[in-house]
Formats: sequence, structure tokens, C-alpha cells
Amino acid sequence: MIIQKFGGTSVGSAQRIKHVAQLIQDGKKKIVVLSAVSGTTNKLVEIVNALYRNEKSSVNDRISQLEGEYVALVDVLFQSQETKAKAKSLLESHWNHIRSFTLDMFTRFEERAILAQGELISTMLMQLHLEELEVKSVLIPALDFMRVDQQGEPDMWYTKSNLSRIIGAEQSCDLFITQGFICRNHFGEIDNLKRGGSDYTASIVGAAIGAEEVQIWTDIDGMHNNDPRVVKNTRPIAKLTFDEAAELAYFGAKILHPTSIVPARNAGVPVVLKNTMEPEKPGTIISNEPSGDFIKALAAKDGITAIKIKSDRMLLAYGFLRQIFEVFERHKVSIDMITTSEVAVSLTIDDDRDISELIEELGLYGKVEVDLNQTIVCIVGHMLQAEPGHAARIFDSLKEIPLRMISYGGSKNNVSILIDTEHKVKAMKALNQGLFDLGE
Repeated sequence: MIIQKFGGTSVGSAQRIKHVAQLIQDGKKKIVVLSAVSGTTNKLVEIVNALYRNEKSSVNDRISQLEGEYVALVDVLFQSQETKAKAKSLLESHWNHIRSFTLDMFTRFEERAILAQGELISTMLMQLHLEELEVKSVLIPALDFMRVDQQGEPDMWYTKSNLSRIIGAEQSCDLFITQGFICRNHFGEIDNLKRGGSDYTASIVGAAIGAEEVQIWTDIDGMHNNDPRVVKNTRPIAKLTFDEAAELAYFGAKILHPTSIVPARNAGVPVVLKNTMEPEKPGTIISNEPSGDFIKALAAKDGITAIKIKSDRMLLAYGFLRQIFEVFERHKVSIDMITTSEVAVSLTIDDDRDISELIEELGLYGKVEVDLNQTIVCIVGHMLQAEPGHAARIFDSLKEIPLRMISYGGSKNNVSILIDTEHKVKAMKALNQGLFDLGE
């Protein structure tokens, strides 16, 4: 069995829902995980915010606007008047459910229930469309098998046992439709998967059933060797390891959330990134098996703050680093990069909000220097196993870029370089040329 996840843009219109319906009819046994129709979740968030402000007229206006958009979608998606009427009736129940919250005290529980409506609607529409096409499929509610524990982590035993039961009851069916993002918490209340959303759902489901592979379908043909928003001439990467993909995701590759593929990695289930609009393209395969390419890709993370603590009196002092790290721990601030010398330590953080107290406390241990508007450029691959000369290629490419920090050796999968954000585009283009022989 395989898992196929389609994001909001993949089901963002009646035409795209029809396209996805054709893609999933390939005769293979599968579970299809769907996100909400593109834009729906944002509009539900607007409704939620209006409810918190007790703006009842605004809530009704926003619901009516969203309702009108779906009526137009239904009129294009379905052929028969009977199916259109059924879809509109089911949609009406969703709108009435949301409207009911305007009459009572609004809480976080109701908020999560409203945000779940997007995925519940998209899967309902897909199931009705498949029925109209006379394609046998079963809609299995994620709320019947997806649960998180007290720490917000997936309850794998619960998911595995309930999925096995639900699928086992439908032996004659090869196609199952379910929702991404939504789940129940340990109290049984409607909740959602905060990290990675529908990708995370697909990864959890794939791990729970021991799937052949998990396919993540988006609007781009896999992970690229560079950021296509910054550099025009990029190319998709054929193969990545899970560690390489995680590095790229953490340092700015938007196609995946860093933690969304962890369950699949832990279960040894490959993840394939595919393009819904160009399904014939191979995409990117992410697995535990490394490929022969040493330097795979680049990613950049903006909004970085560099902090340097210099103290002559703490020269090689025992416990200096421990004291510095404890300051960050007390203030609940995570660190991305770190370099040290005999008299100083430089490190980076990705959130500079409310750090005045942090800086003040660090000042107890030495002189503190802060640089804002920095970017981490991450070069990903088998860095510690690469052929001689790869470091020279990296730094020769950056010979005209001022470098603030360099981190090499902390991971065998990346070299991280800190630069001023104003040099980011120039650096990414220079590395694209120097490492991949690809121009701008």
C-alpha cells in the first residue's frame, strides 16, 4: 500500500480536484490524504479571529462569502443535479456548524473544530466526485484513527490499531480517502497536528501501516538544488537521505516541514516528492540510502541574529560555555550555529523578539555584540565523506562575499555559513555556479 498526500494547491479548484481524482486511479492500493482547498484554512482563521472579537455580523458575512465560493466550485465539479444537491446539502451542514459557535462562549476547543472543517469538506467533495465517476472508494475520517498524546506526539499504537481495523473491514476496496492535519487529542477533543500538517499525517499513516512509500504531491517537481525564488536556473534533486532533507527543510526549503517526515524515517518508509501538475516527472526520493552525489543542494534561512560574547577574564575557563548555554536555556531561546575561540563564543538565534533580558544577562560574562539581519546559507550533502577539494569549491565561490561565521564538522551533512542578508542573493547565485555549474 502507498500513501499519497495532496496539498491545498493540488485541490485548489474544481479542475484540480478532477485532476487529482484521475491521478489516484492507477490500480494501486492506497490511502489518499487531502489538505483543505487552497485558501480555506486562512479564511477559517479569519472567522475564528472574528469570533474571538465577538463580531457576529462579520462572522456571518465571512461564512456567507466562503459558502458562495464553494457553491461555485460544486457547480463546476459535479455533473448531475442530484450530486450537486447532495454536495450543497452537506456543505450547508458545515456552514451551520460554524454558525452555531456564534451563539455560545467561544473557546480553543471550538476554534480547533472550526479549523477542521476545511479538510472535512475537501475529502467529502472528493468522495462525492469519485462516487459520481463510479470509482469505488471509502472515506475514512481521520478523527476515527489519528490521535496525539499529552505531549502532542502521535499515538502510533492507537493509529496503527484503528487503521488496521478500519481498512481490514473494507477488504474489497483499494482506495481510501482521509483528511490531513486534523486529529484528536488525548482527551478525545478535535485537535490538529501543529508541525507539518497534512505532510505529517501522511508520514504518520505511512509509518503506522508500513507503507511501500509516502508520496507528497505539491506544485513543484521535488526539492531543488537551490531556491527557485532566488535563483532562476535550478534543478530537482533525484535522491536525498532523510538527514539531508531535514537539513534543507530546517534551513529554508519550504517544500517540507523539518519534522513532518520523521515518522516515515523512523519506520524506514521512503518519501517521494512529486508534482501534481507534472506527474510524469520523477521528483525527489528521500530514503535512508545515500546517493553518490557529494554536494546536493543549498538552502538559506533569513531573520537570523548573531550574538558574540567575548571575555578575556574567562580565557579557557572551565564552565564558561556551560554558563552561556544555561542563559539561553533559562530564556528558552534555541541556537542554530555556534563557533568558539579562546576568548569568545559566537552563536546565532532565529528569533530576536524580547531578547533584551537575554543580552543583559549575557553581559555578566563578557562584552556582547549583536548583529541583526543575518542569513544562514546551508550547503547540504556528504560533507565529511566528499572528495578532497569540496571545501575549496565552496569558499572559492564565496570569495567576494564577506563571511560572518562558518560551521563545519558539526554534521556530516552540511556546511553552514553566516552572511549579512544583503549578500544572500549574490551568495546563492555564486554557489549555484561554483558548485553545480549552473548560471543565474
